[in-house]
Amino acid sequence: MRLPDNVSSSYIWMNGKVIPWTEANIHIITHGLHYASCVFEGERVYNGQIFKSEQHTQRLHHSANLIDMQMPYSVADIEAAKHDLLEKNGLTNAYIRVFAWRGGEVMGISAKGATTSVAITMWEWPSYFPPELRETGISLETSKWRKPSPETAPSHSKAAALYAIGTMAKDKAGANGYHDALMLDYRGYVAEASGANIFMVKDGELYTPTPDCFLNGITRQTIIELAKENNVDVLEKHIMPDELMQADEVFVTGTAAEVTAVGKIDEKAFKVGPVTRKLRDAYTELVNGNDRIYSTGM
Repeated sequence: MRLPDNVSSSYIWMNGKVIPWTEANIHIITHGLHYASCVFEGERVYNGQIFKSEQHTQRLHHSANLIDMQMPYSVADIEAAKHDLLEKNGLTNAYIRVFAWRGGEVMGISAKGATTSVAITMWEWPSYFPPELRETGISLETSKWRKPSPETAPSHSKAAALYAIGTMAKDKAGANGYHDALMLDYRGYVAEASGANIFMVKDGELYTPTPDCFLNGITRQTIIELAKENNVDVLEKHIMPDELMQADEVFVTGTAAEVTAVGKIDEKAFKVGPVTRKLRDAYTELVNGNDRIYSTGM
């Protein structure tokens, strides 16, 4: 999705200063650009409130720690900066991107000696998928690219390096007429979409893959809690593709995707069913009006 036309007139927080969007520049010799030493968070603002703001910032620090990146700002520092920038930009419903990357003091595989920079950006951003797909669901194509073993990649870090295969998978699916990609893991189990977690419903029960080699999303965790509150049984397990194809309902979750039904995987069609609708509505109600979600999370 393209950025809005008016984004260039907004402000960015960068290394402790609020500056105009057009002045937020880095040098081309930057470790984060050449070697993907960057971690990030995507967050949503609803009615002036940042959904699970502190939980996202804590995960940013955790992601940095997993790739041995020293964060120069505390959780409290970043929380204050996000809220100040939100007010400066005058936004009440928006998407926030917070990210940290290594600078250009060194150039090579080793990052020793590189400083860490942090920036916060935000802009108005509607639904990730076209709203007309709400009642029909998106389509997924099974990708040849697979989520790697946690022994070969920092699977539980929201690190930029891990999203390269997601980009390739999504763009290939798009070229073939699908909205997104279904990605398996290195063992052949169902993992997630290119940037969203996946759930399936069978006989009224909810199933989701065990997040042992991909990110355990904050929206994913929220949906599991909402399912329990709404008397929907939830089971985390390894799911084979054939099992997914036998599901009654399928949907994906994420900060950008929120709760989005899946209407087709490869050539198999699915209906937008009652469990998907119930959890989608519960999530919408939660993010738009329940104060308990906004500081430390559930």
